[in-house]
Parts: sequence; structure tokens; C-alpha cells
Amino acid sequence: MAMASSSNGAGTVVLAFVTVAVLVSPALSAPLDGAGFHSATCPQLESIVLSSVQAALQREVALAAGLLRIFFHDCFPQGCDASVYLKGSGTEQAMLPNATLQPRALQLVEDIRAKVHAACGATVSCADISALATRDAVVLSGGPNYTVPQGQFDSLAPASQNAVNALPSPATFSVSALARAFSAKGLRDLADLVALSGAHTVGRTGCQFFRDRAQRMDDAFSRRLAANCSAAPSRLQNLDVVTPDLFDNGYYKALVNSQGVFTSDMALIKDRTTAPIVRQFAQSKDAFFAQFAKSMAKLAAAPRPGGNVGEIRRSCFSPNAPRAIDTVVDAGDEEGFAASV
Repeated sequence: MAMASSSNGAGTVVLAFVTVAVLVSPALSAPLDGAGFHSATCPQLESIVLSSVQAALQREVALAAGLLRIFFHDCFPQGCDASVYLKGSGTEQAMLPNATLQPRALQLVEDIRAKVHAACGATVSCADISALATRDAVVLSGGPNYTVPQGQFDSLAPASQNAVNALPSPATFSVSALARAFSAKGLRDLADLVALSGAHTVGRTGCQFFRDRAQRMDDAFSRRLAANCSAAPSRLQNLDVVTPDLFDNGYYKALVNSQGVFTSDMALIKDRTTAPIVRQFAQSKDAFFAQFAKSMAKLAAAPRPGGNVGEIRRSCFSPNAPRAIDTVVDAGDEEGFAASV
């Protein structure tokens, strides 16, 4: 069972503990680890994820933005637990803030899970696969590499409506509102806020999502947005008007020129506390990349209210069906089982 095993002595102790605990509880629990967490039980993991994401991006470059958005929407409500992948009534996908998550990006992670589990058994969670796929999409789009904390378990249930509703809104949030939302997730440095907003260097959005910015008509770019949407209401607008399909610092160059699409984008260059960081990133791609890598690693380890407790789903889209727990199970052989430490 890769989630609770490692080549060192400490990992061996955790594995033994999980093997016993399968008799008492339907949830797994373990600490996070760094790169190489799955190297013993699924050495093919990272190559499977990378090749799958690379092939998908060659077919549809927009999947990079889709994966990034899903990752943010997963991690903010209750930590990076793949709860946003659950489908059905009452799930996060059924809640308004997630109504436009990209179905093909969601399916890509499920397809990768199927490949990983076929190769290694049910030893890697959807949460870990989502984090790795997002990282690879960033790198393949021209962005920085960074270490992804591994060992996350998949949640047993979706986040609450209140937690999902607390997702930062790009349409109307001020810098202070954004800072409060980020700080609640352990991202207390304003550089985290500015760097993670840089994910808007890839992706597109519909007119309804930047209506607030367009209706302000307070600069040439907002007037152009309003005119474009009036002429073609269903059009998609590039979030980065400089280099829309590359992960680089073009987004910040656009902000310096008052060409941010969302109200929250423009807030970053207008607020005296964040404007210097925006200008720094506009001048130096290296500075942006270094901070983005650091901030993504922090977001990937965002606290989960009940700790790292859950399961390894046999489908990213639904919790595992209950299994009998009246027999001893070898954690090294059982697929998709659930236990608790």
C-alpha cells in the first residue's frame, strides 16, 4: 500500500499500523511526503502522468488552464483531497462556483488514474495524480518545475457549500478580500497571492465572468472588452493578452499596461501593497517562476480540517463502495481499500 509505505524505517512502521487498522475504521490517515513517495510501489507513476498530460496538451492546449483551475478549486475549500472530482447530487461539481470546471480536464485525471492503477494497483490517490498532472501541465506550457507533496488521500465526501462558496472570486474580489482568503489556507505572504494569480497567464474566460471589469469602462482595455462582448457575447477572452498559450510572465506585463481581464487582476496592480510585486514579476520571469513554484508547493500542502484522512478511490468520480472489514487485509495487496491510523 504505497500511501503508507516508504523505503525508510518510519514508513515501515506506518505500513504495519495501517495493516492492523483496516479492521477498525473506513478511513486512511498518514503524513504527507515529498517527491519519490511512490517510487517503491509505483516507479512508473511520474512517467505515466507526464506522457498522458503531454499527449493531452498536444490535442488541446486549453487543458493546462483547466487542470490549474481544478487544482485551485480542489485545494481551497478543504485542502487538496480530490473532493472536487466527486460527481452527483450535493457534490462540489454541482455547486455554482464549479459549474464551469472543464470536463475534459477532469476526465484526463480519471484516465491517468486508470492507467496508474492498471500498472501499479490502487496505490496512488486521485489527489496525488491531480497535483502531478497540474505540475506537468505547467512545465509543458513553459512554466517552472516544482516539488509536489505526495501522500494525499482522497476525501470520503465533498466539501460543504459554505466552504466552496468561500472560493476567491476573480470577478469582484479586492486585494484585501483575496489576501484574507489566501491567508486562511496558509498562504499569508502577499507574494503567494500575486504569484498564484499568475496562473491566469494561460486560459480563457467568457464575457459573463468579467462583466464587472468590462462595465466599469474606466480605461481603454475595459472599453474594448465591453465592445467585444457586445458584438459577440459568447466569445472567449484570453486572460493573458500578451502570450495566451505560454506559461510565462506575460500576464504581469499586461497588468502593468492596464490590460487585466478580471477586476481582481487589475486590483493587484492598483493596490500599493501588491503593485511592486506585479512590477517585479513583469520585469523578471525568473522571479515569478521561483515564487510560483514555492507558492504552489504551499498550496498543495494546504491544511485539511480533519487531517490527511480518506481513501484511495477506485474511480476519481465516486467514493469506494464499502467493503467487509471482518478479515485481516494485507495492505500491500489490497486494491483501493480504506483504513485508518
